Amino acid sequence: VQLVESGGGLVQPGGSLNLSCVASGFSLDDYAIGWFRQVPGKEREGISCISSRVGRIYYSDSVKGRFTISSDTARNTAYLQMDSLKPEDTAVYYCAVGRGTTYYCHYYDMDYWGEGRLVTVSS
Repeated sequence: VQLVESGGGLVQPGGSLNLSCVASGFSLDDYAIGWFRQVPGKEREGISCISSRVGRIYYSDSVKGRFTISSDTARNTAYLQMDSLKPEDTAVYYCAVGRGTTYYCHYYDMDYWGEGRLVTVSS
């Protein structure tokens, strides 16, 4: 099982970025998918998750209306489109998958993690 992330980097406030997460060794269809972020000294925050089994998509209040989670079955890849970025979105972003169902995108619902990608929002 492997999750490889790409994307991220430096962007100005108001800009957009897209993160990708390619899964290998398993099918994303069989797992809940999540995107999380973490800044030093703070707990890892679940910002968006999909649980296809129950048809649920979750967004945290901090990103609702600005970020969009999606997945491509053919490419076995998950995405996080981030628009209207703010300086407070600066963090290391992680993709993760879980065998069970996640309703509120808690980090402990996940079983496997990507290595993380730094997103910096600054002028």
